[in-house]
Amino acid sequence: MDLTSSPQPGYRYRFEAHEIDAIAECNAAHGFAIAIGVIERDLVDEMSADVRRVIDPDGGLGPAGSRYSMDVVEHAPSTWKLLEHEPFMRLQRRLTGSDDLVLHRTAAIIRNPGSPGMGWHTDMPLASHPPRTANEVLNRGEWGNSLWHYLTGSHPDRGGLAVIADSHRADWPGPQGFEFTPDRQTFHRIGATGWHLEMDVPGMVPLHTEPGDLAIFAARTYHAAFPHRGDRPRLSLGIGLRPRSERFDIPWPLPESSRRFIAALPERLQRFADGYPGIVPDWKLETAEAR
Repeated sequence: MDLTSSPQPGYRYRFEAHEIDAIAECNAAHGFAIAIGVIERDLVDEMSADVRRVIDPDGGLGPAGSRYSMDVVEHAPSTWKLLEHEPFMRLQRRLTGSDDLVLHRTAAIIRNPGSPGMGWHTDMPLASHPPRTANEVLNRGEWGNSLWHYLTGSHPDRGGLAVIADSHRADWPGPQGFEFTPDRQTFHRIGATGWHLEMDVPGMVPLHTEPGDLAIFAARTYHAAFPHRGDRPRLSLGIGLRPRSERFDIPWPLPESSRRFIAALPERLQRFADGYPGIVPDWKLETAEAR
């Protein structure tokens, strides 16, 4: 399959940064959109340097390696600039439906050339049980959307992102020839097991972005990442905010790193930290209940 020329939807999903209504409408209708040229090159470079410093400070991440941070905003002051970057915040306000926002969660990833892809999944599976992991605690709420800065661009040959159009809908039946896992977090070919890793799913849309663009997808949209066949590291950064009115029962005490981050934020940005939950990445319900 020529991944660079995969079938494209018969509708527009790439928009200039100021087309916020069209972006929001496409995301609501189809579960994804691309906003072009949201972030200036200087800030892209600053955030790229911070992502490298936070995740791979000694440059020791080996060939085909991947590494991530689940609290990057606490350690990367360049990302704080996004909180007063009007094109970015205008999108956040429109997509969340709120003018009063709080930092919710953040992440950054480095993937070196040769690293494998990530299988198809949704960040918000169906759950009829109490949250069992830190991700399940934080990944809920119909306001949720993912806004990802692919700081080195997203391309199928370089470990880029792909989504399945319309897969965010509650009545989406799944791709033909596949079946869901019980919680619908992922799917596999009928008769197989495990996450499906191949980029051959009906409705797949590879997302092509340049540094400074935003890749946007809805909370329930199924997505995956291509294997990295390029020649330089792929850097990505996600900053998620939520309406202040969405209150969460966070089962962990605020981590010390989160307290230091909040103390270091300038006064004019403190409102974004009021309600920030931090994260304890290895939190597990059964461990907490056993204490």
